Amino acid sequence: MPGNKAVVYQGPGKVEVADTDYPEFELKEGPGVPPANVGRKVRHGAIVKPIATNICGSDQHMVRGRTTAPPGLVLGHEITGEVVEIGPDVEIIKVGDLVSVPFNIACGRCRNCKEGNTHICEHVNPQQPGGAYGYVDMGGWPGGQAEYVLTPYADWNLLRFPDRDQAMEKILDLAMLADIFPTGYHGCVTAGVTTGSTVYIAGAGPVGLAAAVSALLLGAAVVIVGDLNEQRLAQARSFGCETVNVAEGHPRDQIEQILGVPEVDCGVDAVGFEARGHGADAQRERPATVLNALMETTRAGGRLGIPGLYVTGDPGAADEAAKQGSLSIRLGLGWAKAHSFFTGQCPVMRYNRRLMMAILTDRVHIAEAVNATTMPLDQAPRGYEEFDKGAARKYVLDPHGALAT
Repeated sequence: MPGNKAVVYQGPGKVEVADTDYPEFELKEGPGVPPANVGRKVRHGAIVKPIATNICGSDQHMVRGRTTAPPGLVLGHEITGEVVEIGPDVEIIKVGDLVSVPFNIACGRCRNCKEGNTHICEHVNPQQPGGAYGYVDMGGWPGGQAEYVLTPYADWNLLRFPDRDQAMEKILDLAMLADIFPTGYHGCVTAGVTTGSTVYIAGAGPVGLAAAVSALLLGAAVVIVGDLNEQRLAQARSFGCETVNVAEGHPRDQIEQILGVPEVDCGVDAVGFEARGHGADAQRERPATVLNALMETTRAGGRLGIPGLYVTGDPGAADEAAKQGSLSIRLGLGWAKAHSFFTGQCPVMRYNRRLMMAILTDRVHIAEAVNATTMPLDQAPRGYEEFDKGAARKYVLDPHGALAT
């Protein structure tokens, strides 16, 4: 049996690549595994050998110590790889298949899954609806920033690429299907982006850039991306977006300079709970800033897509209310403008097959847009450090050297 190495969270500010157990078709006791999930048989699962496994901004929240993630947690929920073993109950997925692994873990059997809400599966996490790989409070399923990872309910969850050679030619684009491309797309769909829309996307990190690509794919007339990081804003401009640097003040004023009016049709929050302020407050954490600014800049009757992460437990928050996920948002303003708000994880399976086809037919080049940058698994700590400093890159780990060749 081969060994296994994985990226492990060791406490605030520290990750390391460590030896860990090769997966079995059973969920073992470990950091963050709820007692009710210990010993759970996974006869319906597959063991995947990751070819590409990405570092996500959501991982950074944990590594910064901004969640209740336990030390020892194996990280990584953006997984693309080859099936190397299947459980006895798997009927469709085969050994050798090249697959995308949605970051949501879903059973396919519960009411929410049957209604297409795979992000809030009722069966994979005994603590609350919704499961994910390598993430706090998401069922204790080990992450995929590793040489091998167990993926449950393989026939339901895994998206098989139709042609292996074609997939390998576009593997960096396809690696974005596990999370950020569907997540950005979901933010735009829920915000009502369509032909001719004007869109403001808060955040030019990988999810914000993926949302900007998605808005263009959906036919938006003007896509405006806001951030504090000029390198990330330059990345947004590289594929046709307008940008505003919110360090210079409220985005509303800069939006008016671009559009002639201080409002847009659709707003997307791709920042989340570690948001900083605008203008003079740009270096201070102001977690409600983005949501309030979106309400101020989105037209009456508009919609807000909120794929940015918000949590119920933030030990590093600036005040006691924010530590419980309570923010001072201007709900009265949203009510007065009849806004619709759409929150929660993206249900990846709702979109990933269609986005796969857009990639395979050259309708979109998402890896270029997010500046996908590969590195070996053992350099993951450097990737986390550079990403935390604001690098305008999407880091893709290469556990087996497949991307290097």
